[in-house]
Amino acid sequence: MAAVAQRAFLDAAVLARLSRLTVNAREPMLGAVTGLHRSATRGSSVEFAEYRKYAPGDDIKHLDWRVFARTDRFYMKEFEADTNLRCQLVLDATGSMGYTGRHGRKLDYAVKLVATLAHLLVHQGDAVGLAVITHAGLKEIPPRRSAAHLRHILDALAALKPGGTADIARALHDLAEKVRRRAMVLVFSDFFAEAAPLINALQHMRYQKHDLALFQLLDRDEVNFEFDRPMRFMDLESSFQLITDPAVTAADYRRELDAHLEVLQRSSREFGADYQRVITDRDYEQVLATFILQRLRGGQAGGGGPA
Repeated sequence: MAAVAQRAFLDAAVLARLSRLTVNAREPMLGAVTGLHRSATRGSSVEFAEYRKYAPGDDIKHLDWRVFARTDRFYMKEFEADTNLRCQLVLDATGSMGYTGRHGRKLDYAVKLVATLAHLLVHQGDAVGLAVITHAGLKEIPPRRSAAHLRHILDALAALKPGGTADIARALHDLAEKVRRRAMVLVFSDFFAEAAPLINALQHMRYQKHDLALFQLLDRDEVNFEFDRPMRFMDLESSFQLITDPAVTAADYRRELDAHLEVLQRSSREFGADYQRVITDRDYEQVLATFILQRLRGGQAGGGGPA
């Protein structure tokens, strides 16, 4: 596959190290070409799946003669088919993702995660698409497998600017209906939205049998809320401002935030979605390596509190 021009948010050394790993789907996929992942259909790979009764016209090379010797009946062996993965990367580019702390802007960190995963997936032969949640609606690039398509995704990521507000739950509902074929859906957001409709939208994704993983991106300031003097706080998605003493409001803020994070993590676990809470002072390579290795081991990613 042709090389893709290097971008500021792609690190060649990180790509080289992570490319030794395979980004796996936890759910059987439906693909158009032979690839690395289990399929929802049956094929002729080496992994046995199940028996079924012989039907006229079946290829007799898949008959199990040992079963015939024991039962005097014809049974066919079926195997898991390997297929290529279709991955939809979903990125929140609303105003709150523009928060900039000591370690940079949340959206820039998210772009590193998304771009690196897109590069790894395309180069392992999988189809990758991008859906960006913006104040103007959902902007989509459908999944494809080529290096030219990867350049298109990287161009879109390079042009992103956070701003405005959006109904994230509504956007995820819309996407759940648009992504018709079973896919891996990876969502990158701070998930600063009402919990109930958000969880309902994520359940919709799982109901459509998509392999869902959530990366909740938070700045250390947003988690610890350790400000030492009265300050003016501005809502990045509206004109609302509040002047307050953090010493007075910190306890209530942390209690509300912890409750919101706990609901999202618990709900994700209950409906079988991966959940990673990512503080943006963490090494993004470590975040991706942890996610990929957990899937290779067959476990459910469930990163909790801040590192």
